[in-house]
Amino acid sequence: MTVDSPAVATETTALLPHERAARDRLVIGLLLVSAFVVILNETIMGVALPRMMSSLSITASTAQWLTTAFMLTMAVVIPITGLLLQRLNTRPVFILAMSLFSAGTLISALAPGFGVLVVGRIVQASGTAIMMPLLMTTVMNLVPPETRGRTMGNISIVISVAPAIGPTISGLILSVLDWRWLFILVLPIALAALALGAKRIVNVTTPSTARIDAFSVLLSAVGFGGLVYGLSQFGESALHPTAVSPVIPLVIGLVVIGLFVWRQLVLQRQNRALLDLRTLANPTFTIATVMMAILMMAMFGAFILLPIYLQNVLGLSTLQTGLLLLPGGLIMGLCAPTVGSLFDRHGPSRLVIPGAFLVAASLWGLTLVEPHTPFWLLLIAHLVLSVGLALMFTPLFTVSLGALSPNLYSHGSAMIGATQQVAGAAGTALFVAVMTLQTAKQAAAGADPAAALTSGIAAAFLCGAIISLGAVVAAFFVRRPTDAPSSHGPAH
Repeated sequence: MTVDSPAVATETTALLPHERAARDRLVIGLLLVSAFVVILNETIMGVALPRMMSSLSITASTAQWLTTAFMLTMAVVIPITGLLLQRLNTRPVFILAMSLFSAGTLISALAPGFGVLVVGRIVQASGTAIMMPLLMTTVMNLVPPETRGRTMGNISIVISVAPAIGPTISGLILSVLDWRWLFILVLPIALAALALGAKRIVNVTTPSTARIDAFSVLLSAVGFGGLVYGLSQFGESALHPTAVSPVIPLVIGLVVIGLFVWRQLVLQRQNRALLDLRTLANPTFTIATVMMAILMMAMFGAFILLPIYLQNVLGLSTLQTGLLLLPGGLIMGLCAPTVGSLFDRHGPSRLVIPGAFLVAASLWGLTLVEPHTPFWLLLIAHLVLSVGLALMFTPLFTVSLGALSPNLYSHGSAMIGATQQVAGAAGTALFVAVMTLQTAKQAAAGADPAAALTSGIAAAFLCGAIISLGAVVAAFFVRRPTDAPSSHGPAH
């Protein structure tokens, strides 16, 4: 059903080795640039949320759906890409992804209110969801194992740095322009990437026939949607009675996810699974995927909470908030290629274990925030968090997919992407819910607004800090795949 080796389309089979290498670099480069543009939008709303709450007259629990709906849509769509990448060639999948993203950006720019804006974000996310598995699967098929660390370092720039600098770019734009410009300025870049990619990207894999199971798509949407919606409603219910108890969608979501898993186990016997769960039979893949889920919860939780604290408690502007978060994003970008090379030489342990401790230390430090915490302490905490994430993302991506057989690459990249987005969406909803509950509790007890909100944010960071301990434990079990290069010298 799947491609077992780096199969190339008929139009390129006669290429000489150096021509094929040049073609592969071009394809990966175009995919990296395009992926950077689409992933950037995942967190561009973070700094904008306080402004959106004011402009659209919505609560924090409602506003966070501009980020949560984006991630949730990716979680629903990404599993489908496992089969989509098997059925279609590289070029049409790329065109589909960038067309959806461009259309969603246009809808968001023209949105008359919150409802249409959420729809635009959902369409944007559909394109983004296709782009990331396309990039990762293409790299696994084209790049030899001995240099994957370096290439995955470049992918880490896209996956970690693009979200990290999203708040900074958002802050710069919002300091002089209306929120619509967050989308107006991105649209020509997206259209240019679409035009360039449509002209220059070639097909580098051979498609096969594979049917998409509609029932699995429905189960995926209802299960993951119910889980995240239930979590988000806990915060909303603290402010006013909700139409449905948050427990109901939460339980429905968990039950339907169980049905989704059962359905995939049945279908994979016929090689028809929407998401082939045989990837989880590999302990290296499973541990790395769980750790990446924890990292996404920590990262997106911080991206949501820090701007709210900096603007609503310390009184910083959107521009100041964006600039304060910029050094962390730059550090992640500067570290990623070096981390990839170090992985090629030494394997994952020397990188992942220190990284896990740094992430945990940063989150535990952020639980100590007070109404008048100096901003430079928050800058240090964000820098430590960024270094920790940079040390972990590249090794985890590389060992997870490297542990799988080539016929599971597309399903593995889809599994990682889906898990990350569900974790990011669930983490965002959970952190906002805890913040809202604790803030309401403190306000009812007579605390002033700044002190109440600070208490809520500290409680939310405490949740993240406790979750991060799981990554610390798991870090000691991450190993280089047995079939990966074990040389300690530089990779060539």
